[in-house]
Amino acid sequence: MYESPFLNEISDFMMARRYSKRTIKTYLMWIRFFILFSDKQHPSVLGARDVERFLTHLAVNRKVAASTQALALNSLVFLYSKFLEQPLGDMSAFRRSKKQAKLPMVLTQGEVQVLFEQIPYQHQLLFGLLYGSGLRRMEAVRLRVGDIDTDLKQIRVWNGKGFKHRFTTLAVELLPMIERQIKRVDSFLISDQKNKAFAGVWMPHALDRKYRHANKSLAWQYLFPATRLSVDPETGDVRRHHLDESMVNKVIKKAGRDAGIRKTISSHTLRHSFATHLLQSGADIRTVQQQLGHADVKTTEIYTHVLKQGADGVKSPLSSLFNFNT
Repeated sequence: MYESPFLNEISDFMMARRYSKRTIKTYLMWIRFFILFSDKQHPSVLGARDVERFLTHLAVNRKVAASTQALALNSLVFLYSKFLEQPLGDMSAFRRSKKQAKLPMVLTQGEVQVLFEQIPYQHQLLFGLLYGSGLRRMEAVRLRVGDIDTDLKQIRVWNGKGFKHRFTTLAVELLPMIERQIKRVDSFLISDQKNKAFAGVWMPHALDRKYRHANKSLAWQYLFPATRLSVDPETGDVRRHHLDESMVNKVIKKAGRDAGIRKTISSHTLRHSFATHLLQSGADIRTVQQQLGHADVKTTEIYTHVLKQGADGVKSPLSSLFNFNT
């Protein structure tokens, strides 16, 4: 609960529309920041010019990154268009943060192989899905057992970035590990149900009322559950949450060091590598776009640029002058 009844109303509004807890927390943070910046005036008496002034302040005085400024803008557009039903209209007059083009860090298939050799066995399935299915870190840890379709060899991703749903491929080589993991989840569930305080897994918003017993069914359990039960800070219910996402990058960075990989890598590096290797294998750009869940194919095209600008795509003029191997 928040100290402001207004923020609590927004929180309830977003929860009823199935926004994730993380999105709710982020949007409310920026809305609160905007209200404080505007001398605690109610947003209903403010408008587009006030929002532009706030966004300019973030760029000029706070020097935030373009992505941060965009998140603040998204939060306030949601506030006015969805909650207050007072669309802001034209929003072109604010100073935009400078956006630096990011070049994706990509591993070779050989590097992926040696990296996986250093991943602890209990985490190999998770990292297999990050690379083999191109999942984002949060998409992976939030997977439910029922999201895995072993018959069609695909994964259903619910509420990915931008609240979009999509299907992505599932490597058949991971099926034995998936079956073992589901058995592990089932054993946790059997044990948890013996605990009278166990309230079942967290269900998205109103689904716990629509499907009253689904929270204790195997299909709805997280595929990568936490090792112990915990108390939901909002409701006080005893649940088994998913694996802590902060662990993922810690494991992959250590594995990278142990594998002797000099590149700076994270979980997103595996997603970049998935896309690049798909294109190298002959997949068309639209297919890769759909697999990644990109709204705009231009976002996916960065991977074709990576392939074209290296030595395999552009031959350096130095290569015509010297042979350093002789």
